[in-house]
Amino acid sequence: MERVGVLTGGGDCPGLNAVIRAIVVKAFQNRIKVIGIKNGWQGLIKADTVDLDLDSVAEIVSKGGTILGTSRTNPYKKPEDVKSIIDNFKSLNLDALIAIGGEDTLGVANKLSKENKGLKVVGCPKTIDNDLSATDYTFGFDTAVNIATEAIDRLRTTAESHHRVMVVEVMGRHAGWLALHSGIASGANLILIPEVPVNLDEVSAILKKRKAEGREYSIVVAAEGARIMAGQTVLKEKELDSFGHVRLGGIGETLAEEIEKRTGIETRTTVLGHIQRGGTPSAFDRFLGTRFGVTAMDLVLTGKFGYMASLKGTDVIGVPIQDAVGTLKTVDTKLYDLARTFFG
Repeated sequence: MERVGVLTGGGDCPGLNAVIRAIVVKAFQNRIKVIGIKNGWQGLIKADTVDLDLDSVAEIVSKGGTILGTSRTNPYKKPEDVKSIIDNFKSLNLDALIAIGGEDTLGVANKLSKENKGLKVVGCPKTIDNDLSATDYTFGFDTAVNIATEAIDRLRTTAESHHRVMVVEVMGRHAGWLALHSGIASGANLILIPEVPVNLDEVSAILKKRKAEGREYSIVVAAEGARIMAGQTVLKEKELDSFGHVRLGGIGETLAEEIEKRTGIETRTTVLGHIQRGGTPSAFDRFLGTRFGVTAMDLVLTGKFGYMASLKGTDVIGVPIQDAVGTLKTVDTKLYDLARTFFG
């Protein structure tokens, strides 16, 4: 084992640089050279690389985003791109590749690993949505929860001053972990998640009851993938990305319009968007990312390819990548019942 590649794919995420740093430090301790692949799978298709050494990662642990760049490139959209990846893996003399990403990036890693036995791949799970199976938490989630919670806390004062309903739209395509955690942590009056279709009559009744009881404002936290109106998700655009996903967005504005129309209470919406995954990672995400990076290199060193780093309880272990990408980890209805305790 002499040369290991590392790439970051999908959305940027707080803690990515902590993972990269850990991989490089652990690799150099074992006299292994690390090749950074720029811009996710696109970089391996184009053989766009940069050498990583101890100096290049010395001060990146507190930096957000990824020093390698990223993209939402799906090489399986074009057969020639998969061939380029296999050819460049060989031409770059890579002995192994560590892919850091979410469902889509790791899905590609899993498929490449299974279909090409000479392509030795290890994974690291990242997503602020915390929706990857086979790991209790992904790095990036804690930072996003803290950012969303602080934003909701700030919005509370303006909602109170103007006697309004504030609808706060947070990220969460198919899973409501971010909405649930930030909503409970900030004391939101309603939390709406993709796993439980939104009943507008119930929402309106709760908000009108609060108003009748003299509580002059309300906070509603909604995941971007929350479904209303006979299960229809609100879309920002109809076009699909390379992995077949639509761009979500607009649920907050739709909810605000419906709430104001049904209750007569002035309602405003705030979309937190990419703010949730930008900036400095939390201490937890730096620590977890570091543990994931070290474990990923351990998997390489022990020849456990087709595996990824995973947090189980307080331990970081290796689990098959296919266990993480088979089905999404969504919010259990029993946990949502906990949130319902504080509705109203």
